[in-house]
Amino acid sequence: MNQHPIFLEHPGLIIIFAVAVIVMLLLDLGIFNKKSHVVSNKEAITWSLVWISLAMAFSGLVYHFAGPVKFFEFQSAYWIEKALSVDNLFVFILVFKFFDVANANKHKVLFWGIIGALVLRGLFIFSGAFLIELTYLNKLLNVVGLRGFKYDINIIMTLFGLFLVYAGIKSWSSGEEDDEEDYNNTRGAKLIRKVFNVSDQYDADKFFTIQNGKKFATPLLVVVAVIEFTDLLFAVDSIPAIFAISNDPFILYTSNIFAILGLRALFFLLDNFIYLFSKLKYGLAIILSFIGLKMIIAPFYHIESIYSLLVIGVILGFSVLLSLILPDEKNS
Repeated sequence: MNQHPIFLEHPGLIIIFAVAVIVMLLLDLGIFNKKSHVVSNKEAITWSLVWISLAMAFSGLVYHFAGPVKFFEFQSAYWIEKALSVDNLFVFILVFKFFDVANANKHKVLFWGIIGALVLRGLFIFSGAFLIELTYLNKLLNVVGLRGFKYDINIIMTLFGLFLVYAGIKSWSSGEEDDEEDYNNTRGAKLIRKVFNVSDQYDADKFFTIQNGKKFATPLLVVVAVIEFTDLLFAVDSIPAIFAISNDPFILYTSNIFAILGLRALFFLLDNFIYLFSKLKYGLAIILSFIGLKMIIAPFYHIESIYSLLVIGVILGFSVLLSLILPDEKNS
């Protein structure tokens, strides 16, 4: 892998990325979705295509400025995050159902959840890249005056790999315990209830309301906190996974952000067409284990990003095809 982050050589990409994200978020919040409303399938498909097109256009700029290696790293990291995020969206559906959130208010919750993810993912990715750079075994041995090994093993990457293999195996065999979960007892919900007095009733799409002259948080703020903490937990899987693709924090962050910015539109499609993804959890389990093995064997054998991308695409495609052929009875 190229050891030099491309933003050091092409700082203009930072400006293009920042402007594109800020402009799109302002358009989303200030014009297209100024008022809460039920998102139709047509609108969800349109926005999904818009965000995917923006990601592909930006990857084209990466190819132009940095070449094919960085391009395939971006593409692989983007589609890995996109795929793993679908599993996250399944839980979001359960959270909204548990708190009985009106369809018109779901978009606002997801918007603020993604704003939080922009910050948290940045902290995870850049701190992770820094720690990985410090934990190459040969580098640590050289510091204490010992001779290094033939293969330069990275301690954190190896641990990440082992964790992802375990996560893949666990995901494959997991049942439907999320259906039974009491989301009022999650950390996000407890935090809001500890800091604020929470009303039992919604007030349209407001996060705070006035009752009997006193200010209360509404259950909608509780839902936002639950969504944020849920995303935080899922990042434990997805962030290590993308480090198997690249060690360039700019590639990882931009691909990650473009992937999660399209999650709201993808959520509404998933909510309406959940039968198309009934077997996806098995595909995601295989992908997690594949990425984990890729990280473990990386010091001995490097799998190029283009081949990782092909493997992931085939697994996802087969998962959706299998979902159509053998749909779950409860979702069909």
